[in-house]
Amino acid sequence: MYEIARRHLGKVVAGAAMAVTGTAAAVAITLPGTAGADDTPGGRGTVSVGADGANAAAGESAGAGQDGTGAQAAGSAPPPATVAPAPAEGAKGVGSDPLTDAELARAEALALTPPGASAQQDVEGGRGPQHLATELAEPRPGDPARRADVRFYDYARDELVTRTVNLDTGKVEKSGTQKGVQPSAHPEELREALELILASPLGKGVKEDYADATGKELTSTTQLWFNGDAYRPYREASVPAQLARCGEHRCVRLVTKVLNGAWIDTRNLIVDLSARTVTRVG
Repeated sequence: MYEIARRHLGKVVAGAAMAVTGTAAAVAITLPGTAGADDTPGGRGTVSVGADGANAAAGESAGAGQDGTGAQAAGSAPPPATVAPAPAEGAKGVGSDPLTDAELARAEALALTPPGASAQQDVEGGRGPQHLATELAEPRPGDPARRADVRFYDYARDELVTRTVNLDTGKVEKSGTQKGVQPSAHPEELREALELILASPLGKGVKEDYADATGKELTSTTQLWFNGDAYRPYREASVPAQLARCGEHRCVRLVTKVLNGAWIDTRNLIVDLSARTVTRVG
């Protein structure tokens, strides 16, 4: 009876109930759309339309297929919807244009060129640092060159690595490392965190809740929608000793749900990606 009560005490809940849970754990994470939305693993929820947008949409719907008097034209039907192709993207942007796909790939490759990059590690322990983000660098007055700031996380040293590359000259113009700085988590880090949860003894409850909600066995991260961010212990009233190094270590907290279904509450499971451990809080 204890096991049944533990598993069903607020573990699998409806999306609306999860979205209004007033705990400190929910402060740092914005929950996605309602349960039952068309979810994709690691994706985000639906986008709602405001009152003005809804009224405009209603007006367009009412006017569709009507003549000038507002009457429905006899025998008329709305034309089939078409999707206009996206304009061709060039290899290089201009000015403050967002980085193109080609520029993103070039910037990351250039940032990995400096000696020592092969000694760094990604979230899975592989060679090379974990890519976090690439952004257009602030333009310099009188200098038309395009630059990009590329951020990596080196799990071998628990360091944030930031490099500024000149996309015109192909040179790394600036490089720096910081300890104790934890930017937002990359989707690859979140997926690895979920893998660690499912492989740990604490993942047993997650699998049981999934089975309760679907009648099926949970065997892969692709069966869940998930999101999350870096866990910041200074926001908590009390922190277990196992998580005392979070902030120095790379730690994350997840929110998960069955694809197009119920939420599974994993917010009390904190993953230390640096130490590759899972700890329960609260």
